[in-house]
Amino acid sequence: MKEKSRKYLSDILRAIDLIESFVDDTNSFDEYQNDYKTQSAVERQLSIIGEAVNKFRQHCPDVDLENTKQIVGFRNRLIHAYDSIDNSIVWVIIKKYLAPLKKTVKEML
Repeated sequence: MKEKSRKYLSDILRAIDLIESFVDDTNSFDEYQNDYKTQSAVERQLSIIGEAVNKFRQHCPDVDLENTKQIVGFRNRLIHAYDSIDNSIVWVIIKKYLAPLKKTVKEML
């Protein structure tokens, strides 16, 4: 694997770690819903994940990273359709999809 590809994977891992730290004290969706600072921080890191996944996919088209299309699509929504972001979807991404992505990226590194 090329050094640039490893950098993108490292960026994904760092963004996931940051998201986990941002929501560490958040015990429920309602708390997340009412914490605009955490929402902003999480959304920023999700956009970084989406961009890094997209660039990784361009550099390593033969390497299968699960849900790449959905990750990049969500990044595009965050950036271009920010006013239509549903916090419940972000919460599900945090609680259900980040851990498997983190595991995969760690294995690849």
